[in-house]
Amino acid sequence: MARLLLIEDDLTIRTPLIRALRERGHAVAAASTAMAGLRDALEDRPDLVVLDLGLPDLDGRELLRMLRAVSSVPVIVATARDDEAEIVRVLDAGADDYLVKPFTAAQLDARARAVLRRGPSGADAQDSSLVVGGLRVDPRARQVTLDGVAVELTPREFDLLHHLAGRPGQVVTKRELLTEVWQIPYGGADKTVDVHLSWLRRKLGESALEPRYLHTVRGVGVRLEAPGAQR
Repeated sequence: MARLLLIEDDLTIRTPLIRALRERGHAVAAASTAMAGLRDALEDRPDLVVLDLGLPDLDGRELLRMLRAVSSVPVIVATARDDEAEIVRVLDAGADDYLVKPFTAAQLDARARAVLRRGPSGADAQDSSLVVGGLRVDPRARQVTLDGVAVELTPREFDLLHHLAGRPGQVVTKRELLTEVWQIPYGGADKTVDVHLSWLRRKLGESALEPRYLHTVRGVGVRLEAPGAQR
């Protein structure tokens, strides 16, 4: 069962579409304005968004740009606009598919299933949980658990761990961490990495002298590995 968010202001379209999609096994939530849709997309984390462009408070294309700035959730644009140039602009703005009204619930259902079958790839893969041993990093919820127990991290500590967890077994240099996690050029700030790694180790119940997951490679960087996988 997929969780769909329908952003559609026309009640005569929204109501029967919700009913038909639910009959096809989907869990469907709905919003009638762009800002309500953006809020619901960020708070409820649907599997797919169905977006009308003609919304009362904000054009749907602008909402798509706002959504793409913070999420890679699949989006099917479902609208009456059938101009080819508009379709190209919307797809270039980040839509995964484009459906022109009028359409049936069966057509939308088929498009939704096709988009969801593609699975996480590219930007979508960034939303998948990363698991290294007993460590699970969930980028969508920005939560970390260690052996099933929640670990409270600061935003920067989470970003650091997430970057390392995406490269298990690889040595990641301080230069890369400063560039990718801190978004600053390398030079004179390597102590920042050391301090955050020290805080992160403490919260994972380890130390530099007795590491379990975070292993310092002297003069190079750090490697995240599951206990027992060390070389």
